[in-house]
Amino acid sequence: MNTAPSRVAAVDCGTNSLRLLIAEASAAGPIDLLRRSEIVRLGAGVDATRRIAPDALARTLAVLGSYAVDIRGHGAQRVRMVATSATRDAANRAEFATGAHSVLGVWPEVITGAEEAALSFAGATRELDLGVYPRPYLVVDIGGGSTEFVLGGPGERVTSVSVDIGCVRLTERHLNHDPPTADELTSMAADIDVALDRVELQFPLSAAQTLVGVAGTVTTVAGIALGLPSYQAERIHLARIDAAAITSVGRRLATMPAAERAALPVMHPGRVDVIVAGALLLSRVVERAGVSSVVASEHDILDGIAAALLEPGT
Repeated sequence: MNTAPSRVAAVDCGTNSLRLLIAEASAAGPIDLLRRSEIVRLGAGVDATRRIAPDALARTLAVLGSYAVDIRGHGAQRVRMVATSATRDAANRAEFATGAHSVLGVWPEVITGAEEAALSFAGATRELDLGVYPRPYLVVDIGGGSTEFVLGGPGERVTSVSVDIGCVRLTERHLNHDPPTADELTSMAADIDVALDRVELQFPLSAAQTLVGVAGTVTTVAGIALGLPSYQAERIHLARIDAAAITSVGRRLATMPAAERAALPVMHPGRVDVIVAGALLLSRVVERAGVSSVVASEHDILDGIAAALLEPGT
């Protein structure tokens, strides 16, 4: 008989951030023991060069080494690392995979956009009360290189689409001034709209009854909208942010120079240069979906990975 591990570690390596969750099994579901997130910008320049830069690889492996120490210290019995958009696009991803394996002791899985979407959906919706949050859910995972859209409900067939727009990729493509010019913002909005048109070839965004936003762009915009004095994950998690507030925050960020964005109390230093693109993307999604609010979730692909690892026989 296969028995489930009692303690696991999930690592998510995206285009912008490298994140860790160590969780323990309980009767009520996984319990967080440790969450860490560092901006490593593995995907810097990948949209143009299709290669991971040496300095980006070095930054990522250094942080991954510190995560390995945490994983060993917590006695995790099973570890899974996934890599997403930047690694999918990089011609030298084997170099990254070899380096990650040497540091962490497991091979990173370069997952597809569909796999990324399914894991994010599982993590983001696991604790939603159907009486409070009507379905179908639309989970939107805004990453650095790609954004995943997943429509469905718990226990139902879900439909997912992954498109190659994310806060890092959009910034590198369109934004060259601080703050951005009107022409740059217009160009970026057009790029976003083309991608959203592709999403809507699969399903209408307006089909969503509850829009759930995950990852750093959404939680940062939520923290600003809530007026928090510092980044407070417990107040951001499952907060409902009005659509008008999201639009207002996006417009405000777009007029701020980087120094002013950096001074916002919820802003991570590694997100200062890409938050304008992420916030505009979120605003366009909200507008197209026609929802009155967004539920900001701190639970995402990491939680989906951890929950799967804690199941018997996996």
